[in-house]
Parts: sequence; C-alpha cells; structure tokens
Amino acid sequence: MFLKGNYKTIEPASGAIIMANGIFLIGAVEAFPTLDQVYGKYLAFFLLVAWVIIYKDLTIQFFHRDFIIPFIQNPVHSFVIGTWIAGVSVLCNVFLRYFPEILLLTQAMGILNTFLWLFFLVNCIYNFKQLTVDHRDYPVHGAILLSTVGTQSIIILLNNVFFQFPVYFSQSIILLGILFYLAGATLLVNRYIKHHDWTLTDDWANTNCIIHGALSITGLAIVTTNTFTPGFVIYFWLLVFVLLVAVELIEVIRAIKRIRQYGWNKGLFTYNVTQWSRNFTFGMFYTFSLIMQTNPFYSMPDWLFSFQRNFMDVWAWVVLLALVWEIAIFIKARVGTLYREKWEMT
Repeated sequence: MFLKGNYKTIEPASGAIIMANGIFLIGAVEAFPTLDQVYGKYLAFFLLVAWVIIYKDLTIQFFHRDFIIPFIQNPVHSFVIGTWIAGVSVLCNVFLRYFPEILLLTQAMGILNTFLWLFFLVNCIYNFKQLTVDHRDYPVHGAILLSTVGTQSIIILLNNVFFQFPVYFSQSIILLGILFYLAGATLLVNRYIKHHDWTLTDDWANTNCIIHGALSITGLAIVTTNTFTPGFVIYFWLLVFVLLVAVELIEVIRAIKRIRQYGWNKGLFTYNVTQWSRNFTFGMFYTFSLIMQTNPFYSMPDWLFSFQRNFMDVWAWVVLLALVWEIAIFIKARVGTLYREKWEMT
C-alpha cells in the first residue's frame, strides 16, 4: 500500500493554490470580460497544468508512510485535506464553464473526489473528538474550518456536475457542514479567549480568514441547491458580510503590527502557502453574492440588490489585485529558492 524511496516534499495545503485561482475563474472573472472571454480558456488550461503538477506530488507524498502517519495523527494539520477536496471541486466547476465538452472526465473527477471526501469525513469526526476530548489545549486555527469548506464544495460539485439532487439530501450535507463550522468556531473562540499567551502579530493565523470563507461557501451551496428560504439567505449573507469586514479589519491591524515589528519584507512580503486561503475566501464571497443575485429563486429587496451590486463592482477588483499580489509573492519566493539552490551547488 505504501510507496518506498525518496519523493519530492510538498506543502499539504498546496491545494489552496488551485482553490484560490479557480474560484476567480468561476466568479469574479465575470467582472472582467476580456479576461473571461478572450483569455479564460487559456487561464483554465494553466490551472489544469498547475493542478496536475501539485496533485501528482501530493498523491505520491500521501502514499509514503513517513508522511501520512504523522499527518493524519495531527489533529489540526490533517484538516488541510479539505483543500485537496475543494481544489478538485473548484477545478471541475472551471471545466464546466470553459470546457463543457469534457463532461464525462469532469464527472469521473467528481466521483473520485466524493470518495476522498468520505475519507475526509471520517478524519474530521475523529479529529473533532480529539480536539474536544483528548487535546483540549491544542493550538487550533482556521484550518479546522476546512471541514466545512470541503463538505460544502462536494454538494456544490455534485449538483453542478451531475443533476439537482433532492432538497433533503442537499440540506443534510449543508447542515453537516454547518455543524462542522459551529464545532470549529467554538474551538477557535476557546483558543483565543481562554488562552492569553498569544499575540496578534505571531499567533493570528492566515487561515483564520476561513472564519468568513467557510460561511461564504456554505451560502454558495445553499443558493446553488435552492435550499432554505430567500429570507434566511438574506440574513445569512448579511452575517457573512459583517464577519468579512470584521476579520479583514483584524488582518489590516495585524499587517501594520507585523510591518512595525519585522519590516516590510518579512512582515508582509514573505510567502506562505496558507496565504492562498485569503484569496479563496475573497473570491468565494464574490461568487456567493453573484449566484445569489442571478438565481431567481432568491429574490431580495431592491436596496440590498443595489448594495450588493455596487459592492461587487469594487470587490471584484479587490479579488483580482489580491490574486495578482499573491502570485507575485509566490514567484518571488520560488525565484529566491532556485537562486539559493543554484548558489549552494556552486
């Protein structure tokens, strides 16, 4: 079952790269017609190439004992399997948008992704038990909310790739994701309230933006499957909007503090794979809002429709510029790594 020999190590959370770039191509890209209509298929193809490279390394690494055993046993880090699931789900939706002619391949990927989610489901239940019973003081962060992200991405994928599932089935999966969110959010609140030995500069994780991102994908799952009432969705969207503003204000304060303490380069321009989670959450909120507006089942007051539309006109640029920024930081880090490796060889 396990592979032997050396292998190329890769950050387990690298699936977030596909999530972040893919959600732009199925959401905020609609605000940029040239990117969508002229370059969309090329960008989707580049995303496919990136997916093949990343997931090849993730798969090889997964089947090595020295990686998988400690990875699965880590009660927080193993939640990043949710990025693998959401990455495939987002990629399949990109295929539906730009390459509808390969539907059979997309459906096959959807089936395989569902089996991976079932494995992840067992892992989530086990780890929530670990964090609530055996490891109560474990330093959790927003990655545990990937339990919700992975779960909601599956119901969105199945409804889009196959057919509209019965409402009760979709509601059950969505409610499971909400249950995971409540459990994860409770653990996060306990971590930051009960423990006082943490600082915003060093202990507020990049993944904490999933506090609003996990709810955005829950909202997207709801408006994709036509579950719950329009009134509920309106209040739900307002809740997510408030959390988005609150969490990102914390992020701005954190960025200022990090610049003051570490300088611009280390404080703001240093790459970490978890930063892609922010791009994903930004893009997911836009996509949730977009589908909510275009789905006739979810009518809303004129004032809210107008507010959403005006906000989305600005937010689309935030999503795009944040993505370009992250790609630039990623390239900077890769060039620096290659330069150091070349220097060490000489």
